[in-house]
Amino acid sequence: MPVGNRTVPEITAYRSVPGLAHGRIKDIRVRWALDEIGRPYTTRLIGGIFEDKEPAYLADQPFGQVPVYKEEDLILFETGSILIRIGEGDERLLPRDAKGRGRAISWMIAALNSVEPVIQTLVVLTVKGRGTDWLAGATQAARPFAEQRLARLSQALGNREWLEDRFSIGDIAMIDVLRNADPQLLAPHPNLTAYVARGTSRPAFQSAMAAHLADCAVGEPLPA
Repeated sequence: MPVGNRTVPEITAYRSVPGLAHGRIKDIRVRWALDEIGRPYTTRLIGGIFEDKEPAYLADQPFGQVPVYKEEDLILFETGSILIRIGEGDERLLPRDAKGRGRAISWMIAALNSVEPVIQTLVVLTVKGRGTDWLAGATQAARPFAEQRLARLSQALGNREWLEDRFSIGDIAMIDVLRNADPQLLAPHPNLTAYVARGTSRPAFQSAMAAHLADCAVGEPLPA
């Protein structure tokens, strides 16, 4: 469906999300980017996290996750590639100069590749290890890696408002990663706590979250 000379993209999202993950699914990142630039989109709901996906969906997203982004004949998966595509259409999210563009993309990749895995490891251990005798030891082994990455990030951010001199897709990715961390991990770094609060108070984040919550119901708990 075109609006002026632009096609309205479609993103996929889950129809049902476990309570622990409600409001923490990655379609929020794409919704946020689109809302930052005022670009309309449509949503296609595909069922629950743990439901088997149709072969046609797996052809678009080999791992059966969300979101898939469709824009005319372009089909993308993985939020990093989608954020770059959205940013390419509007310099408010991805600067046009080579340095600014490169730095924004570097921070986005850092969020997804250097910070999110260590945070997600702790989340998975907490969920899967609940009630086991190995959880404490596993968490103790994994936590220092997350603490070190956050300390380095805090040092890099310093007293700046955003990771660079302006808001970008790098901030969208990093803030969404950080807001899923245990608050106790961020507590030693007030600048990171303030950074997350700054990002999540933006009207575009608020509208993205509202749209996400309106689309998905709270489903069954995460499996043991």
